[in-house]
Formats: sequence, C-alpha cells, structure tokens
Amino acid sequence: MNTSPTSGTTSLLDGGLHVLNHPLASHIMTHLRDKTTKPATFRTLATQLTLLLAVEATRNLETEPKSIETPLEKFSGKILKQDPLVIVPILRAGLSMVQPFVDTFPDVSIGYIGLERDHETAKARSYYCKLPDLNQSPVFALDPMLATGGSASQALTLLKSKGAKKLIFVCIVAAPEGYAALHKDHPDVPVYAACLDRELNAKSYILPGLGDFGDRLYGT
Repeated sequence: MNTSPTSGTTSLLDGGLHVLNHPLASHIMTHLRDKTTKPATFRTLATQLTLLLAVEATRNLETEPKSIETPLEKFSGKILKQDPLVIVPILRAGLSMVQPFVDTFPDVSIGYIGLERDHETAKARSYYCKLPDLNQSPVFALDPMLATGGSASQALTLLKSKGAKKLIFVCIVAAPEGYAALHKDHPDVPVYAACLDRELNAKSYILPGLGDFGDRLYGT
C-alpha cells in the first residue's frame, strides 16, 4: 500500500477508495495545507475542491432517456433519474462541503449529524441528528477529514439505521488507517477523497495533513 500523498481518479487499495487526479485539485490542496492560508481563502479553496469531489462522487448516478427538440431537430438525450439526492454533512466541518452540492444539485435534501472529536481520546461524541427520508435516495455523507475513521463509521452506521441503502462517503483528506477502519466496518460504502495522506501521528492527526479543518475554516 502506498501511503504517500496521492492524487488519482483511479481506485486505490481494494477498489473502495477513489482519489482525485487533477492538477487543479493538487493546486488547491497545496494551498489548503499551507499554514499561512487565511480562513477566508481556506473556505474558498474548500468550496472549490468540494465541487470537484461532488462531480466525481456522482459519476455513477442513474440516468433515464428524454426526448427533446433542439432549435434544429429532435434529439434523444439523458437526464438524471428523479430520485432525490441527500447530503449529510457531519458537523461542524462538514458544513463547508454543502454549498457545492447544493449549487450542482438544487433539489438536494440536507440532513445533519453532529459528531464532536474528543482531542484526548480521538473518539467521536454524538450531539445532534436531523435527517430527511433516506430510503430511496443516494446519500452522500460529507466530512473533510477521514482520520481514525471512528466518526465516519459512526455516522454511516446511524444513516443505515435510518434507512439509507445507497451510501457514499466524501472527504477531502483521508489517512490510510481511517480508510482501512471505515472499509472494515462498511465495505459496501465507496469513499471519494481529494488526497490520501501518509499516516496518523500519535495524537491521531493526519500527516502531512492540514491541521484542524474546522478551526482553520472558522478561524477558531
């Protein structure tokens, strides 16, 4: 397994992890990592990168035929099936990934899961959950950092218990340990990430990483 920072729209590891391979993604990631990047710029970069992820993560959405007329002739095209999409950001950092999905899919439904990382134990504590109907929809769980995998796995377990059957996890930075843990608990859920970093440190922070995403996002 290659644990160096990676960019590639190819599947990695066992095929469940999909990592962006685009020069713009690499450019944005470098500036996100830079500790001198200010919160306002950090937010803009996170939005841009999430848009790339949203396009890639929805690659397999189902379509159906539709006949239309162009200004010149009849044409048989394809449109997205009418099953509504659901996005579920994991609070608070996941909120930064909502707007690109809303801009791209205006009819998307939005749920929220509140999970707070305990900096001493590195485990997640649940404090909020509000979800739309999940039974018929592709559900995209959003969290910028996949570190230990504990929060992500907990969120996916909750979503499944509420009826989600078509789950996709979308993050910006993934650690090999986090993906391995998530895949062990939820082997049926594909993961889309902007990059796969090297490893976790002793405090379960991703290396080289970019620090605490929420703190950098909100300037706290």
